[in-house]
Amino acid sequence: MAESLTRRRLLGAAGATGAWLAWAAAGNSAHAVWAKPRFTVNPFTLGVASGEPTPDGMVLWTRLAPDPLAADGAGGMPAQVVQVQWQVATDPAFGYVVAAGTTPATPELGHSVHAEVTGLAADREYYYRFRVGADTSAVGRTRTTPVTPGGSRLTFALACCQNYAAGYYTAYEHLAQQDIDLVVFVGDYIYEGPGQGSIGRAHQPPREIFTLADYRIRYAQYKSDPALQAAHARAPWLVVFDDHEVDNDWAGDQPSDGQTVEDFLRRRAAAFQAYYESMPLRPFSAPVGDDIQVYRRATWGGLATFHIVDTRQYRDPYACGGAEFSTCPEAFDPARTMLGFAQETWLADGFRQSRTSWDFVAQQGAFVRRWVDQNGVLMLKMDAWDGYVGSQQRVTQAWVDAGVRNPVVLSGDIHAHWASDLKLDYDTPGAPLVGSELIATSISSGGTGRDHVPGVHPIFADNPHLRFYTDLRGYITVTVTPDRLQADYQCVRDVMVPDAEVFRRASFVIDDGVRGLRQTYDGPPAAAPARELTEAERRAAIDALIASETGDEQEGV
Repeated sequence: MAESLTRRRLLGAAGATGAWLAWAAAGNSAHAVWAKPRFTVNPFTLGVASGEPTPDGMVLWTRLAPDPLAADGAGGMPAQVVQVQWQVATDPAFGYVVAAGTTPATPELGHSVHAEVTGLAADREYYYRFRVGADTSAVGRTRTTPVTPGGSRLTFALACCQNYAAGYYTAYEHLAQQDIDLVVFVGDYIYEGPGQGSIGRAHQPPREIFTLADYRIRYAQYKSDPALQAAHARAPWLVVFDDHEVDNDWAGDQPSDGQTVEDFLRRRAAAFQAYYESMPLRPFSAPVGDDIQVYRRATWGGLATFHIVDTRQYRDPYACGGAEFSTCPEAFDPARTMLGFAQETWLADGFRQSRTSWDFVAQQGAFVRRWVDQNGVLMLKMDAWDGYVGSQQRVTQAWVDAGVRNPVVLSGDIHAHWASDLKLDYDTPGAPLVGSELIATSISSGGTGRDHVPGVHPIFADNPHLRFYTDLRGYITVTVTPDRLQADYQCVRDVMVPDAEVFRRASFVIDDGVRGLRQTYDGPPAAAPARELTEAERRAAIDALIASETGDEQEGV
């Protein structure tokens, strides 16, 4: 996408702010140090997290907030620097501490801590904690990655879309009990709207958020949830944002509503700063004004490469006049891009350089082609890759040309579980498969939803490459070895009540070097046997799909 004159002008005006944030991310502050901090309540109310694992370390995160929902967004902290101690040990009792240090928590960055730990042994489990004065945080579990070409097994969870007001985080309670090595989160960590919901989890502040203080409070509310804290404490995370961390359906420098570009970019700068303050990211990703660097790579020895891409900052405006389902020649224009051409080149280079057994593209919207029959007219979703067919084709062609051994796209955004095979040519029956996509449903967004038996949707008739669908909430557990990948689709019966059952709904396998998914488990409810849909039911299911993917969740449920 060509950068607009308005955007360049605002970036120039924001230069001082960007330099200031980089300066603050390096641990600097204009404020005095609180020499002997003492708190009346434990300041680690938002839990702990780790992320960005490497063979010798990771990032450790926390944020000091004795009063997390304080109206000024400061979390109840004074305008002073606090020196936060951290420790890494080989056991949860910290009998053998192998690394320790002190990192300043500054008012400039909301008293968040991003401690970059190095010097650890590869491919092993560690435990960590923080301390300030007499107060100690909860203990987190993390791990380092194998050294290339090592790595015989990896189990990770794929998750997204966790509207706090829309449902309980039962999926995270389940995830935190699993023996996982990593969590890959592909967007919509918070929702920016005023939704109050119906289960006593009303958003704070109780309005749409715009300012840095607003975003800090909203993140603090989400991070106060015990189940989310437990999931963060269980394993390191790789995170990337989608739209709701800023504003529904934003695209590049374009807001989705009546905001001016100038107002939107100011809002985006505030949202990005709060995002960085709240995530286990390296200072490399500290925002510069209204820009943030989140596309990057992570490897798991010789087993896997994660290409984490940003589908929001650099995309062209929507085709066909908006983000909804539509169709027009503009969507197929090869001059349009979802990633920006610089990021497309970066991704293609990564495919060519990869020597791992599995290559994962971790991103946001549905990558697969999905034709939807809307009253006799075949439509595509403009917010997804189908609205940017040129990028969709170029990225696919790039991994084909690079000879990537096992390409898998990891996606979220659309609040339903999907499994699909990928093609370069979706129009020719029998065209070869070139990869697979796993789309995780939401943790809570959209409310409970319902199961579809036998795991298909009426749009499959126009899209034979689609393999599975259900719109229950949950996440996907992915187990990877050199020989195969297994994806287990975990589902929650009802996110509107606490402690609901979590069950495995379906499992798919991708064999090494083989294109396409094969289903190995199907677990529909016994009370809902498969049957042929009537035409009215087919039409209703398609209308419901369009409505669910068009709704912006601004108001909650």
